[in-house]
Amino acid sequence: MKALSQKRRHPLAAIVLLALALLLTGGLYAVATATNEAKAETSTTYTATQAQEGEKLFISNCATCHGTNAEGTADGPSLVGVGAAAVDFQVGTGRMPMQMQGTQAQLKPGQFNEEQTDQLAAYVSSLGAGPSVPEDEYLDVSKGDAANGAKIFLANCAMCHNAAGVGGALTRGKFAPTLMGVSEKHIYEAMETGPQNMPVFNDANITPEEKRDVITYLKSQEVNNSPGGFALGSLGPVAEGLLIWTLGLGIILIFTVWLTSRSA
Repeated sequence: MKALSQKRRHPLAAIVLLALALLLTGGLYAVATATNEAKAETSTTYTATQAQEGEKLFISNCATCHGTNAEGTADGPSLVGVGAAAVDFQVGTGRMPMQMQGTQAQLKPGQFNEEQTDQLAAYVSSLGAGPSVPEDEYLDVSKGDAANGAKIFLANCAMCHNAAGVGGALTRGKFAPTLMGVSEKHIYEAMETGPQNMPVFNDANITPEEKRDVITYLKSQEVNNSPGGFALGSLGPVAEGLLIWTLGLGIILIFTVWLTSRSA
């Protein structure tokens, strides 16, 4: 008993207990995160035929940059584990295949129809688990809370996309695109997969219900007119101040020239 009591009072006992607590907490977090991701990964199922057709499309249109087995090359990243959602977003918005190499993929008319996009998504999702295309339940804005979505958007997205969701400039020629007119599905997939310069907001960061709230807020922005007259790009006081300064300075110059001509 005396020896056991001495071990309990060992100087390293506190460190050992802290390490065990950290390991336990990390393990529980990993299990919870894996559970959330597993729910997202298995919500969409594809047939073997879709995956086979998708592989043909991939080899013909995507393998040049991403490799014949989607393992990635110097011109394109690996697609193993990116999931169906990433493919549906990139191909569905026309960003992939890229028209040309640049700082980021440009939005353009899609090269593939919906059926072909599903086939490509089926093939890539067969290579490794990843986020799936969202269910319709999380795209129904009638079930969303725009007020809560505004809070989440302002805290996580507004610094790049602007508080009104109209986009903005980033560094080194990059930019955050406007979210006005973007489909509910593509907004959700962008949050889930983090395309271009955007961070990933998986279900552990923003739940599917909260993503729906964000989409509801953005859709409400599309139908709300600017209460102050000219929106000026919804860029806030900087744009408004610049306009007032420019107009005010112009009026002062015109008035000064008029007074000078009168005195002459």
